[in-house]
Amino acid sequence: MQRRTAVKQLFFIAGGIVLFPSCWGGANEASIALRKLHINAEQENLLAEIVESIIPETDSPGGRALHLHLFVLKMIDDCHSEEDQQVFVQGLKDWDQEMNNFVGKSYLTEIEKDKAHPLFGFFMMTKRRTIQGYLNSEYVMRNKVIYELVPGRYNGYAKV
Repeated sequence: MQRRTAVKQLFFIAGGIVLFPSCWGGANEASIALRKLHINAEQENLLAEIVESIIPETDSPGGRALHLHLFVLKMIDDCHSEEDQQVFVQGLKDWDQEMNNFVGKSYLTEIEKDKAHPLFGFFMMTKRRTIQGYLNSEYVMRNKVIYELVPGRYNGYAKV
C-alpha cells in the first residue's frame, strides 16, 4: 500500500517539475509570441499607450481596448524586413527619451511632419499598422461597416 502511495506522489512531483518552467518565466516578456522581435512587457505597455494616442477611446473603444498594440507587434514581426524591425525596436527604446523634448507640444504631429526626425519611421509604421488593425477589427466590422452579401439586394429600377 505504501509503495503505491509513494509512486503516486513521485508522479505528482515529476509532473510539477515538468510544468514548473512554464510558470516560472514570462514575467517581463511580451504577452504575444514573437519570432524576430524582442520586446519586454514595459515596451509592450508603452506601445499600447502610443496606439491609444493614435486611436483614443471615445464613444467607441480605443486602440488599447481593441488590443491593436498586439496586432502592430505581430504585423511588424511577420511582415516587415529586418531593417524595419530594427527601426521599430530602436524607436520603441528611444520614445521616452525623445518625448521629453516635446513638453507642451503636439508631438505626434511634429514627428509626422518632420521626415528627418529619428522616430519618423517608427511612428509611421506604428500608425499604419494601428489604422489597419482598427479597420479590420471585429468592432468596426460589426458596428461601423454595413456588410451586404453578394450579389446584394435586387433593384428592378436600376438602369443597366
